[in-house]
Order: sequence, then structure tokens, then C-alpha cells
Amino acid sequence: MAKQHAPATQRNRDAITDVLAHTLPASGAVLEIAAGTGEHAVFFAGAFPHLGWHPTDPSHDAVASIAAYREDYAGDNLAAPLILDAAEPGTWPVAKVRAFDACVCINMIHISVWDATIGLFEGCARVLTQAAPLILYGPYLEADVETTASNLEFDQSLKMRNPAWGLRQLHDVDSVASDHGFARVGRYQMPANNLMLVYRKRSS
Repeated sequence: MAKQHAPATQRNRDAITDVLAHTLPASGAVLEIAAGTGEHAVFFAGAFPHLGWHPTDPSHDAVASIAAYREDYAGDNLAAPLILDAAEPGTWPVAKVRAFDACVCINMIHISVWDATIGLFEGCARVLTQAAPLILYGPYLEADVETTASNLEFDQSLKMRNPAWGLRQLHDVDSVASDHGFARVGRYQMPANNLMLVYRKRSS
């Protein structure tokens, strides 16, 4: 079966939806980067039927899983998944300028190379409409907040799998965002020591 399952999606989707409900626009198209199994994409598309949901992932297996979940989705607002590598914004298949009204990226930044974070903001600076939200979810390190033992252990386990992975300092993410014309306008404490961060393109 092409369908993959990520248990965390069942645990965090309701809390994420609560934030998305007052962050996403009233209409338009949402780009999801690093959509993984596709379970989130189907759930969010169902929760926000007024929005076109466009899932992407760099993994062919993930895209196949998203497509399999999409086959069972009854709505008409979930687009076919596309291969997209955040670290290579020049190759994005959705490179049309200002094509999307929001971007959602869940649990990518700590499980990818730093170039993926840079590419995420670089690409979104091009494809998002003015003032569109770029919404991130995951664990982060904060200079003025004590890191929990579980997040420190998680960080070490990621680095053992790949030295280029690991929890990122929030001020480093903010700096990359600023370099590409975004400002952080929201920070939400989420279950299991995660954060949701909302960035918007600054007025030019």
C-alpha cells in the first residue's frame, strides 16, 4: 500500500487546526511544504473546504502516500501532490510569482538541512501574495526559554541520525525570515513542547 502513517499527525492535528482557523485567509490557495504522509493535508483540506490545499514533498514515497489518501478524499479542494524540495527553491514546480495565499510547513525545519529553511523563505518570498502567512510548526530552541529535557534528547537523537539535522535556534530562523522580507507576527505554545510560528511578508 502506498499509504504511510505518522502517529504524530493524529496527536497534533486538532491543536494545529485551532491556530490555522484564525491564521489562514478566508479564501485562496494554501501551499503545504513537506507534507509527509498526506494525513495532515487531507485533514486540513476537510477542515477548510473554502481553501485550495496544495501538498508537496521532496520524497517520491511521500507523494505516493499523499496521492493515495487523496483518492479517498470526498472534497474537491485538495490538489494532486507535487515533488518539491524546499532546499532548491529555483526548482519548485509552483514557481509562479504570488500564486499562493498562505504556506504551511509542519515538522520540517529540525529534520532537514539548514539550506531547506533558507530555501523555504526564499521560495515563499516569491510565491506568496503580499502579507500572506507562512506558518511553521515544530520544536525550537529559544535563548530566553529553558529547553526541556525531552527536546534536548530529541535534538541529540536527530544529530545522531544526521549531523546536519537538529532543533534550530528561533533567532536564527527569524534572521533568515528577515533576510527574505518576512517578520514573525505570532508565536503559539503547542502540546509536547512544540511551537507554531507565523511569519508575514513585510510591505515593500
